[in-house]
Amino acid sequence: MPDLSEETRLWQLGYGTVAGLDEVGRGALAGPVVAAAVVLPILSDVPPALAEVNDSKQLSTRQRQRLAVAIHRVARGVGVGHVAAAEIDRIGIVAATRQAMQLALAQLHALGMPADFLLIDFLTLELPVPQKGIVRGDSCSLSIAAASIVAKVTRDRWLTALHDTFPAYDFAHNKGYGTPAHLRALATVGPCPEHRLSFRRVLPTPQPPATWAVEQQA
Repeated sequence: MPDLSEETRLWQLGYGTVAGLDEVGRGALAGPVVAAAVVLPILSDVPPALAEVNDSKQLSTRQRQRLAVAIHRVARGVGVGHVAAAEIDRIGIVAATRQAMQLALAQLHALGMPADFLLIDFLTLELPVPQKGIVRGDSCSLSIAAASIVAKVTRDRWLTALHDTFPAYDFAHNKGYGTPAHLRALATVGPCPEHRLSFRRVLPTPQPPATWAVEQQA
C-alpha cells in the first residue's frame, strides 16, 4: 500500500508543497489522456479517510468514486489537466501525457499553490522544479496514488458522457480501451472524432503524429 515515506522525507527537507502526479488513459484508443496533481497537507500518518487509497487500477469503481471525494476534502489542492485525441495524434502520447501533467500543475498554480517538489509516476517533466520520477509510484506514494484516483474518476466520467454521443463504441463500459466489442465497432463503423488515429488498432495504417513527419524531414 502507498504511504507517506517519500512525502515525509521531502517535508523534512523543507519542501512544503509536494505534488503527486499521475495520468490515466495513456493506452486507450479513444478519449483524452488525463492527469491529476494532488498536494496533501503535511501529515504525520495516513489519515483514516485516505487509508484505502491505492493505485487506481487496484480499486473498484465505487471505491475510486468514494475516495476521490475524500481526496478533494483532505488535500490542500487538486489540479486536473487533459489533452484530447486530436492533440495526441499531433504530438504523440508521451508528449501529450507530459502536457496533461503540466496543465494539472498550472491549475494548482492558479489556485495559489505552486508545487515546490514533484513526485511523478514514472515520468519526469521539463520544468524548473525539483522532481522525482518513481517506477510504480502509485503503489508507494500516497500523493501519486491519490492523483491516479482523481485522474481515473475524472476520465471515466468523461468517457461515460461521450457514450451518449457515440453509443456504437460502448465508451460507458470500455472507457475508450481496446476491448473486443470496441474493436468490432471500429471494424464495422470506423473511428469517431474521439479516436486516436495514430494508434495502430484504430486504423490499419495509423496516421503518425505530425511531429514524426517533421523529424523524418530533418
